[in-house]
Amino acid sequence: MLRLRLQRATWPRNALILTDTPNPDCRTCGGYGGIEHEYGHPETGEYDGSDWEPCHCWDETRRWTLLPLPDRPKWLRRHRTPTDPWASNEPPF
Repeated sequence: MLRLRLQRATWPRNALILTDTPNPDCRTCGGYGGIEHEYGHPETGEYDGSDWEPCHCWDETRRWTLLPLPDRPKWLRRHRTPTDPWASNEPPF
C-alpha cells in the first residue's frame, strides 16, 4: 500500500515531488523506514560508524516529479557585502 506525500526537491532542480513514506505501523522498523546498525572498531571497541538497512515496508526510490519550480529571480536574491549594516561583526550594543 502506498502512503504518499508531497516534498520539495532541490537537486538537480527545484521541483515538487510525490514520494512514498514508510509504514508507521511497521513492527520491524517502527515507522522509520529502516534500521540503523552501529558498529565499533574491532581492536579498540570505540564507535566507528553506522550502517543503514532499509526496511521492506518502504521503497525510497519510489518518487515522481509533479511540477518543476522556477528559480528565484535575480532581483529577489540578496547578496551580502562587508559594507552592509547587518554583516558587521561588532556587537549591536
